[in-house]
Amino acid sequence: MVFTIGLLGLGTVGTGTAEIILDSEGRNPLLQEIKIKQVGVNNLEKPRSVTLDPGVLTTDLESIVNDPEIEIVVELLGGLEPARSLILTAIRNGKHIVTANKAVIARYGDEIYTAANQAGVYVLLEAAVAGGIPVIKPLKQSLGVNRITSVIGIINGTTNYILTKMSTEGLDFADVLAEAQELGYAEADPTADVDGGDAADKISILAAIAFGERVKREEISCEGIRQISATDISYAEDLGFVVKLLAIAKGGMGQSLQIRVHPTLVSQDHPLANVNGVNNAVLVEGDPLGQVMLSGPGAGKGATASAVVSDIVNVAGILKSNSQGKDLDPHLSCNHDNYAQLMPLAEITTRFYTRFLCNDVPGVIGYLGTCFGKHDVSLESIVQIGFQEDLAEIVVVTHDVKEGDFRQALAEIENLDAIASIPSIIRVL
Repeated sequence: MVFTIGLLGLGTVGTGTAEIILDSEGRNPLLQEIKIKQVGVNNLEKPRSVTLDPGVLTTDLESIVNDPEIEIVVELLGGLEPARSLILTAIRNGKHIVTANKAVIARYGDEIYTAANQAGVYVLLEAAVAGGIPVIKPLKQSLGVNRITSVIGIINGTTNYILTKMSTEGLDFADVLAEAQELGYAEADPTADVDGGDAADKISILAAIAFGERVKREEISCEGIRQISATDISYAEDLGFVVKLLAIAKGGMGQSLQIRVHPTLVSQDHPLANVNGVNNAVLVEGDPLGQVMLSGPGAGKGATASAVVSDIVNVAGILKSNSQGKDLDPHLSCNHDNYAQLMPLAEITTRFYTRFLCNDVPGVIGYLGTCFGKHDVSLESIVQIGFQEDLAEIVVVTHDVKEGDFRQALAEIENLDAIASIPSIIRVL
């Protein structure tokens, strides 16, 4: 039995995907039954590191999604268009989809999944989140009997590399970003990574799976790491923390979901604290499981291609067993269509680290304590660290507090004559 696939894109991940399929010895036996019929590319003359049969390459992407002999379309183009339109056309033609495109799923997943359910086809996307780390299948299958209460992840390798380098070498953000771009860890335009958009795409997908509700990507609060300084990383270490960009989803059991992305102080003994470099990790908590962490390479040719081909084999296995019938396997399909209610950011309870630069006047620490107290913000610690030129540097760490109360207190504090500036506000896990 032969399963015919069409690849949309032959970049880094597409090349890795083709290499695995063409070199099947010692791998899953189903790979020997998978045939690449067509590969869509922009330029037929570009040198390739993978050898394909003559006539396989084409610039006509529409011909792939309309080919009646192709059963599985593997979308590795990235971006929103033409990926979205090609996926929807393929679905209308009864083709199963495998994709590594978190952006198109995060923004158009409702449209794509609704079309797939109506057409009776699968959309599998293990490679869209955390590269080669199995996260989506475990959430759907192995962990599916648990009541999931939280999913917290380091799911952007670029920002994790930058923060790790800042921590180990005492460098500032701009210097490490430039180095990451030279090494290929960061894009020429790093906006999606360093401003948190990539992580927000991914946590919207994970949250929808974990909590069984679709998530509107535009409702997710998202902050990046541009404002993180070597000074804050050093002070955090003195307080027993490391700084990570976390994607957080909490809730379930009828509660509004908390979904957000932001830099976070993580205790040095927390499981996520030692996930460094370009590695990713996802910490899942549920009942009766407790905690489990999945970690490993979150990007790269081999890791991502591994996840793509795993999804292709999954679909091929279903087709071979003839178990598809009229109903989709709920372990692999998207079988929910209601939207999650997200908790407003002001209602979320968390701790905060805040660094103030203050005029060196008597009683400034008392002023801070009084203002926070008026707004029900309880302080865990308040310490004068030292001086920057003639300004006193004070670091405050709060207990758990509603974000709205904290922001109100901060607005009042900003108006105090003693406060020169507030250079850093970072949440604490």
